[in-house]
Amino acid sequence: MSKDEIIDHLDFMAQSIRLIQGRFLKIKKPDDFVVSSEGVTILDAISMRLQVIGESVKQIQKLDPSFLNKHPEIEWNKISKFRDLVSHHYEYVDHEIVYDICKTHIPNLLEVIQKIRSFFS
Repeated sequence: MSKDEIIDHLDFMAQSIRLIQGRFLKIKKPDDFVVSSEGVTILDAISMRLQVIGESVKQIQKLDPSFLNKHPEIEWNKISKFRDLVSHHYEYVDHEIVYDICKTHIPNLLEVIQKIRSFFS
């Protein structure tokens, strides 16, 4: 396991989450993503960052396949599968699912990443 590479991926994930949270502030309900061009732009930007997070998860899993298993409170495989959806089938990305991810799962993900990251300090 390359400790420095894992730290870099964790930090990049935390940075992406903070960007998502900032962009998500303008979204009050799922349809806000699709009723205006600004909403679609926000959806695209958030989806790209979710893709980045998923790619970081995949890279950590390659570096140490069991590392993230120590934190089962996060569904890591769903994150990497969502990355695949954004990357290969963007037309099937559902704005209501992105809303749920941002509203429900992103805060918890940041908390867990910060907890994991603290083990390296």
